[in-house]
Amino acid sequence: MLSEQSVPVVRATLPAVGAAIGDIADPFYRKLFDAHPELLRDLFNRGNQANGEQQRALAGSVAAFAGMLLEHPDERADVMLSRIAHKHVSLGITPDQYTIVHRHLMSAVVDVLGDAVTPEVARAWDEVYWLMANALIALEARLYARQGVEEGDVWRSMEVVDRVEESADAVSLVLRPADDRPAVPFRPGQYVSVQVELPDGARQIRQYSLSAAPVRSDRRITVKRARGDGQPDGEVSSWLYANARKGDVLSVSLPAGDLALAEHDGPLLLASAGIGVTPILSMLDHLAATGATRPVTVVHADRTPDGHAHRQEQLDLVRALPDARLHLWYEEPGDRAPEASTGRADLTGLDLPEHLTAYLCGPVPFMRAVRGQLLSRGVPAEAIHYEVFGPDLWLGRQ
Repeated sequence: MLSEQSVPVVRATLPAVGAAIGDIADPFYRKLFDAHPELLRDLFNRGNQANGEQQRALAGSVAAFAGMLLEHPDERADVMLSRIAHKHVSLGITPDQYTIVHRHLMSAVVDVLGDAVTPEVARAWDEVYWLMANALIALEARLYARQGVEEGDVWRSMEVVDRVEESADAVSLVLRPADDRPAVPFRPGQYVSVQVELPDGARQIRQYSLSAAPVRSDRRITVKRARGDGQPDGEVSSWLYANARKGDVLSVSLPAGDLALAEHDGPLLLASAGIGVTPILSMLDHLAATGATRPVTVVHADRTPDGHAHRQEQLDLVRALPDARLHLWYEEPGDRAPEASTGRADLTGLDLPEHLTAYLCGPVPFMRAVRGQLLSRGVPAEAIHYEVFGPDLWLGRQ
């Protein structure tokens, strides 16, 4: 928790600092990348840097953390920071990198806020930073220890043993350890990072959900080619879609992610939109493979049936479960999906059992809408879990 002397300082300055973090982010990242160009080339997502998403995620997380320290001083921050820690572990982040970030972040704060950063203010926000950083370092250390690896030692060589076209823009890659060791265990819903060398020599990293059950001997990811819609297309997804072929070897991280299916017998809601279906597929495949009999309500929304990656597989997995029901929404259903509703997902008319646990994955507007409907129907916030592809722009708005 914050020290007694820092609480009033942070409380008084949080509105101003929070409002300025977007301005602080620009010089912070510029200073960071000037001193360590390898971080932009080989670690940070260049696309998210270009469109500002990483900066907005930083603003949301720092402001949310400071607010939590003030409003809930007796609560641990692990739940809030778990998603960030898992992402960091999938990237191989190590404790020394927090010192680098601290140096350039505090320098940027002084540049932007100037004389407002008195020694007292600097000490208080320095304390906020290290409370957050040390909480993340501790969480990440436990995650590395759980995997039985040294901090940062997460990269493994995986061979592409199969490639399947799932839709016009999505392809599945089936992966197997290149050294013939068993695949690393994971929990349904988790993801891996994939690092590829791009034509300019950068080694960019992106995360992809594991889209089949852990009991399978191989691992599978599904890559949707990210269209830019006026902005540059996704660098890594476009490269993998165009170039990854059977026999290629990819650099893949150990599994990570806190959207993992809990092992109990209570009813489930598995809701997805677009390529957010991938962690849900892993959960459905796991439930079918283990003979689960729990009630499962499956919701999926997409633009068209043809664009619904793994459509037939999802239908088959739901049919394989004795107490599962699938509800589909397509913006343009056409003739292929007479069973689907037209438009966007709406849980209003669904029969949802009590004591429901929900898992959501898809675009943030979809998840926000579904979460809001669940809350309005009495589902507790702690029973609603979600996964965000990309920087967690939602973190500060829960």
